[in-house]
Amino acid sequence: MMKLTLAPLEGVIDHLVRDLLTQLGGFDLCITEFLRVTQSLQPDRVFYRICPELAQGGTTAAGVPVRMQLLGQSPQYLSENANRAIELGSQGIDLNLGCPSKIVNSNKGGAVLLKEPETIYQIVQQMRQAIAPEHVFSVKIRLGWDDPNRVFEIADAIEQGGADELTIHARTKVDGYRADTIKWHMIEQVKQRQQIKIIANGEIWNREDALACQRITQCQDLMLGRGVLALPNLGDVIKANASPMTYSQLLELLLAYSTFEIAGDKGQYYSNRIKQWMAYLRLYYPQVKALFSELRVLNSAPPIIELLEREVSVERELEARAAS
Repeated sequence: MMKLTLAPLEGVIDHLVRDLLTQLGGFDLCITEFLRVTQSLQPDRVFYRICPELAQGGTTAAGVPVRMQLLGQSPQYLSENANRAIELGSQGIDLNLGCPSKIVNSNKGGAVLLKEPETIYQIVQQMRQAIAPEHVFSVKIRLGWDDPNRVFEIADAIEQGGADELTIHARTKVDGYRADTIKWHMIEQVKQRQQIKIIANGEIWNREDALACQRITQCQDLMLGRGVLALPNLGDVIKANASPMTYSQLLELLLAYSTFEIAGDKGQYYSNRIKQWMAYLRLYYPQVKALFSELRVLNSAPPIIELLEREVSVERELEARAAS
């Protein structure tokens, strides 16, 4: 049976968005935004800030398990922080070896480590030895830095290091997120060579994409990221062949998100986060384009809420006319 994982998207999919999206159905697991590990064990408050679900058994309100993701280069401190996350309630550990951020890469974290398969092996091996075997240890990568053929060496290093699962985003770091650079077929080639469980990721925007990705990669399980931001109930659309949520339902979701975000500890980032989200929603909902053109110049919560409430009223009136 297909399993769907909600991907971490730094600065967009936080615990509030995880809560809303998992309530829509379809997801079996969530991965958090990364915890940056340097030369220390982070205080508990940092774990709870990134993953408040730790306080409720490591699951979202809908009961979907949440796994903390770590990013760094020190096997010792990655291991220490991994075990602390598990003690606090994380449902396993995920290691980020795919982040393309220039800042992250300049500090030798994320995708830059794809240039060094031997280093990856050392990190994964030492983390696996330190993490109790009953806890799942997964790794997320891209195909490589600039050469997709490096993925075979990278994947082998991760499997030999003892990781349980490997998620592959089917592009190199240099490819960025350009649609024409997706290489699902490379995941299938890795799957033919390795025994580790592989999850396919990248350029899945609808149910047809998901089925095509499964067919080409020969992977049963998928990770969804940007596609869920464009169509919030994509998980249910893929797994249950549900209908895409209507524009009216989307507006209600955005209002609920706004209420949570403003009331939470990230309220100061609300305007930027909802703009980031709506930039993706424009890809699926043409009505959002006009709404976004008004919203993009607003920088505080009250006028944004007012705009969304006005849009809800207009949409309800249009639906009432259509029904009469």
